[in-house]
Amino acid sequence: MTQTTHTSPSAGKQMLSEQVYTHLRDAIMRGDHAPGDALKPQDLAKEQGVSLAVVREALVRVVGEGLADRLPNRGFAVPAFSDRRWQEIAEARRTIEPAMLRMAVERGDVDWEARVRAAHHRLTRTPAYVPEEGEHYSSAWSEAHRVFHRTLLEGCSNPVLLETFDRLWTASELARRWSAHRNPDRDGAAEHRRLEEAALARDADTAAEVLTQHLTQTAAVLADRTHHEPTNEA
Repeated sequence: MTQTTHTSPSAGKQMLSEQVYTHLRDAIMRGDHAPGDALKPQDLAKEQGVSLAVVREALVRVVGEGLADRLPNRGFAVPAFSDRRWQEIAEARRTIEPAMLRMAVERGDVDWEARVRAAHHRLTRTPAYVPEEGEHYSSAWSEAHRVFHRTLLEGCSNPVLLETFDRLWTASELARRWSAHRNPDRDGAAEHRRLEEAALARDADTAAEVLTQHLTQTAAVLADRTHHEPTNEA
């Protein structure tokens, strides 16, 4: 006897919303929508073949991650590339992440050390650029980069702080991808290597200082990009 599994309407809507959310998030991160572009629920619903309710639910999630703005009486839009916005995110990261890294260096165990070493190894072995993804960092490298930074901080063993990191990382990742042109004057690999070495040497002061400098240089690159490219306000 064959059993038939029925999906409830609410479960079906949730699955559709998840699919639309994933599609929209990936499209924004790929740059399919330029900074400041309007995200019109009607157009997205037609494109994806779903209801407005499903699209709006997905848009709310994207807004919650900092990948879109909800504008009063104007709907939704990709964040405009403004210097102030990204400098505020950078300031928050420079305030929180070095403190988390200090805690990680003090609390991390041998398993944490092994994960940090493995994450750094993967990062160094992943190509930052691939021809099919143009001038921006590759998706694989971007994920390896995220995992390395998060693994460094996971030693702090504070889930609330790690959730904060996740939100700030996602918001700053969008700006970093927009500005991720090759910079021959910056040796990011050396910066990551110094981070790993200081953390595994249990040198909290040096690790925090290197991370602060790393985040400061990234913020400076983003600021330089905003000063040379016009902001497309939605």
